[in-house]
Amino acid sequence: MEASATMGTQCIEGQEHPSHPIISTTGLIMDYNDQTRALNGVDLEVEPGEWLTIMGPSGSGKTTLMNLIGGLLQPTAGRIAVEEVDIGSLSPRELVSFRREKIGFIFQQFHLIPYLNALENVMLSMYFHSLADEEEAREALRRVGLAHRAHHLPSQMSGGEQQRVAVARALVNSPQVLLADEPTGNLDQDNGQTILELMRELHQEGHTIVLITHEPTIAELGDRTIRLVDGRVEGAAQGTSTGNEEPKHPELSELSEQPEEPEDPENNQNTPTKEEQHDDQ
Repeated sequence: MEASATMGTQCIEGQEHPSHPIISTTGLIMDYNDQTRALNGVDLEVEPGEWLTIMGPSGSGKTTLMNLIGGLLQPTAGRIAVEEVDIGSLSPRELVSFRREKIGFIFQQFHLIPYLNALENVMLSMYFHSLADEEEAREALRRVGLAHRAHHLPSQMSGGEQQRVAVARALVNSPQVLLADEPTGNLDQDNGQTILELMRELHQEGHTIVLITHEPTIAELGDRTIRLVDGRVEGAAQGTSTGNEEPKHPELSELSEQPEEPEDPENNQNTPTKEEQHDDQ
């Protein structure tokens, strides 16, 4: 599969997705205070069911791009479409509906309400979507392995457990798109691995995932990676796009890098040119 900044197809369980992207941005520009340009003309397409990873140095515009896709920010210029709906044309009330129905957010900071237990934190997300359903919230907690922690406050849970509650909160409304900003950034290795396993399962189930990370090993889990530098898409590659990847077929790479053999001047002198051959005739 070839990867680019604008295309990336993914088949889930043998089924082909529709040809139109689930997320697309065109000429996306984002300025802060008319002085800082966070994004400078980003064109991007994400296919349904694709796992897209965004990498790049701090301050390159990664979180800004994710927040724009999620409708948390409005661009200075350009267009963002999710499921072919231009979210820049939505009213504030319509944007709220868009976020609660289409997008699941997973942040590096867990953003749990400290005085609500795990079950209530998940149900709170349902309250903004429709009527809160306790059984559905419990099922979401079971899905992330935290049914036994349903009545614990955030302060009574580890960082990994809090992040799993955040994942359950993101999943409970069955969003089509999951936006994850450094979801393992505040976790130890074991808890981080648990979150990544959850992300892999969600991807296999057909969720579209856009994930920000600084870790090449995490980027390799996805279908495609783009790298932002100074608010622009620098390039894209399958797996990581840091420019330091091992080639898929090293033997072909070695062949392509073989230096050309120097020409033998004696052979050149003995080989007549086309003009000389013509004159001889």
